[in-house]
Amino acid sequence: MPGAKLDETDRMILAELQGDGRMTNVELASRVGISAPPCLRRVRTLEETGYIKGYHADVDARLLGFEVQVFAMVGLHSQAEVDLVAFEKRCEEWPLVRECHMLNGEIDFILKCVAPDLSSFQSFLTEQLTAADNVASVRTSLVIRGSKDEPGVPFGVLEDRLSAD
Repeated sequence: MPGAKLDETDRMILAELQGDGRMTNVELASRVGISAPPCLRRVRTLEETGYIKGYHADVDARLLGFEVQVFAMVGLHSQAEVDLVAFEKRCEEWPLVRECHMLNGEIDFILKCVAPDLSSFQSFLTEQLTAADNVASVRTSLVIRGSKDEPGVPFGVLEDRLSAD
């Protein structure tokens, strides 16, 4: 299990950065109770080993003119690994697709898409997504409103489990 390689200080660093990735190293070190130089070394190690995949701003899509959010459930004709990988690569090329997850069950992929308006999404749906190689079916659900959109992982749950072991 990857999480087992981390000590409590590493998990505290990750939890703090997950909540505020813009804080200074000095502030981060203070919050986790170590000095700044070892804190910076730990952060760099967490980045190099892939625990920290990047930093980004959490932007408001609607304020930026992306009024439409849609989940698209995609079924493929073939689930051979080469075809699954080809579809994932194609999704990476589509700017409107913000997330792509392969699933187990009745559908093969769920895509989270954003678009400025319904007509832009409809164009993407008909001209690109449903026209893509190997796509057998697409069902869409328009998001009316979101009530929770929390990035990252719930560190408290992991800490409870680790302390119980």
